[in-house]
Amino acid sequence: MNFLSPADVTHIDLNHVWHPYSSMVAPIPAYQVERAEGCRLILADGRELVDGMSSWWCTVHGYNHPRLNEAVQDQLTRMAHVMFGGIVHEPAVRLCRQLLELVPPGLEKVFFSDSGSVSVEVAIKMALQYQLSQGRAEKTRLAALRGGYHGDTLGAMAVCDPVTGMHHLFSELMPQHYFIERPRRRFGEPCSEGDIAPLQELLEREHDNIAALILEPVVQGAGGMWFYSADYLRAARELCDRYDVLLIADEIATGFGRTGKMFACEWAGITPDILCVGKALTGGYMTLAATLCTSRVSDGICHGEAGVLMHGPTFMANPLACAVASASLTLLQEGAWQTQVQAIETQLRSELAPCAELPQVADVRVLGAIGVVELHRPVDLAAIQQRFVEAGVWVRPFGTRVYLMPPFVINGPELTRLTQAIYRAVEAEPVDD
Repeated sequence: MNFLSPADVTHIDLNHVWHPYSSMVAPIPAYQVERAEGCRLILADGRELVDGMSSWWCTVHGYNHPRLNEAVQDQLTRMAHVMFGGIVHEPAVRLCRQLLELVPPGLEKVFFSDSGSVSVEVAIKMALQYQLSQGRAEKTRLAALRGGYHGDTLGAMAVCDPVTGMHHLFSELMPQHYFIERPRRRFGEPCSEGDIAPLQELLEREHDNIAALILEPVVQGAGGMWFYSADYLRAARELCDRYDVLLIADEIATGFGRTGKMFACEWAGITPDILCVGKALTGGYMTLAATLCTSRVSDGICHGEAGVLMHGPTFMANPLACAVASASLTLLQEGAWQTQVQAIETQLRSELAPCAELPQVADVRVLGAIGVVELHRPVDLAAIQQRFVEAGVWVRPFGTRVYLMPPFVINGPELTRLTQAIYRAVEAEPVDD
């Protein structure tokens, strides 16, 4: 294979490659990664960066993991892909069994898709089809929390925060749903009546129109990195049951150990009606997601007018992706992640605490393998990104949040390098007058 030179890569990238959330008129620098190993990204110029992002939260086992590599290589000798309509294969069934062993009890059906955003689309369609099959055709809207983020496809955009969710440009195109204030009580604190009142009032008033409530359990991700009281989840579960509204838990970012539990729903001891998972599912090797539901939901859909769930992605249950996801879940089932996440949490609490004394900082919060330093004002992404690269780390803030979600396999010195780099980078940010 004839590989491009670093100079050619840079030229073509600047002129033709459109990166996420970026401008083709005034692009910010993109750093060329040549290979990755463990928790390190090796750039084309030889520099090594400690990765604090887990490549948008998915490479929990680190890069170039021998057991995940082996799973891909072994499956590749059998088949890379086959359609899932009318066909089944062992990697998908094995992965299904493993998921059912890990998720909260009562979730019994698994629908595979090819990205987290699509898994949310599937969840929304499940909720709407279920209500329609029950003779409740008027239940066509969803309830969602402000500060939430669920993906960039059309249906998922419609349940993201309409102000901070990055999608207000498309508001006239999207379905209109109900949004309520997110709980203000922090994780570890009891939920107040004031926190749950907006949801209770909405469901009491509009339950005849609402098919489901969708939320990110305990941790709101890209919408604000907010950690809220687990009591809210318990109360939400009770209210959904009372008003015959389904509960959709979006655990794409929080699932598979990130918060210190295998799934964030476990902090509240609840089972949602529908669960979305993705990101860390394959350990960051390939794109794959799943939407799980209870038998009540699947039976309701399949006894309805269509008799089937009206969705079918081309790459649904891709064998390569299922094989590496199965290997990733096997690593999680071996249990080392619990000790790893606990150690990360302890170190993040200790080493990010000094940031709270900086005048640029509004808040510092840590949960599991997530550390957030929230500033009073948004950062200049290009400038702060350059400072991080010069410090030998990869950290990609958004808005006012400078945060870490490192691979679980990160060691103490690597994590210290990240936390020290954050302190120095935040210290260099302007101070409000």
